[in-house]
Amino acid sequence: MSELATDSPAARGVAAAGSDTRAVFSQTMGLVAVTTGFFALGAYVGRHLTYGWGWAFFIGAFASLIAMRYAVAKAGPGAVVLLLAFGALIGLAVAPTVAYYTSANPAAVTEAGVATALAVTALGGIGYGARRDLSGLARAASWALVALIVFGIVAVLAQVPNGALIYAVVGLVVFSALTAVDFQRLRRSTDATTAPLLAASIFLDALTIFDNES
Repeated sequence: MSELATDSPAARGVAAAGSDTRAVFSQTMGLVAVTTGFFALGAYVGRHLTYGWGWAFFIGAFASLIAMRYAVAKAGPGAVVLLLAFGALIGLAVAPTVAYYTSANPAAVTEAGVATALAVTALGGIGYGARRDLSGLARAASWALVALIVFGIVAVLAQVPNGALIYAVVGLVVFSALTAVDFQRLRRSTDATTAPLLAASIFLDALTIFDNES
């Protein structure tokens, strides 16, 4: 009787969904790793650039991210190419800043990188293993992100005391929540075509956490 239950269409469907989820997870995390490599390459190549170039590369990265959404909708290989271009462009955009901090205090950059890896691993485990629906947390974190952006602009214009510290702490909390949410989305995804977008989201979460910790 148990063998029949195991071989039932419902059981086969659950097994197939689980296999699809594992495949999407492997593909997404592989893309995150490769994107990180392209980011590191961009940061190295652009280490001698001036800060003015950063804005141009940021615009290019943003354009790649928008184009990626259209490429994912067409389910073509272009989405992966755009994801890697996005990683490289972001690396070029922040290259002067990374070069400055690396030369000024390389130990702090290394510590921030290790702390980011541990934090993302822990938050990913929480989000991936959570049985409770985190969509409410996603909405709250999204609104908090909008408020944080507004606060950042006000803090710069009005020179709010300790504004940078407040921005960093709140940003760390917001993107920690978004990281857990993105990993729950990853656990529930069975469509491999969404892997590039999921990878971009997780990569940006990790990059922002690294920036706030450093």
